[in-house]
Amino acid sequence: MDRNEVLAKISEIVMDITDAEDVVLTNESVPADVEDWDSLNHIQIIVGIENEYGIKFSTPEIQSFKIVGDVADMIESKLG
Repeated sequence: MDRNEVLAKISEIVMDITDAEDVVLTNESVPADVEDWDSLNHIQIIVGIENEYGIKFSTPEIQSFKIVGDVADMIESKLG
């Protein structure tokens, strides 16, 4: 799985949870770039990503996420 596929899947999860349309996330995207990506939806997005990839993020890992690229890096790291 390459980075573009990971970003596309994260975008899909974000769209499903926030009801946003045509979200195209990049490595540099931040939650403020997406309308309705608030703290509650953030938790649902993280859980959605964990379920999609069959992985778990620790609390410190989640707290370290500043940009979407950080999340993609962690997904790739956990999938090896």
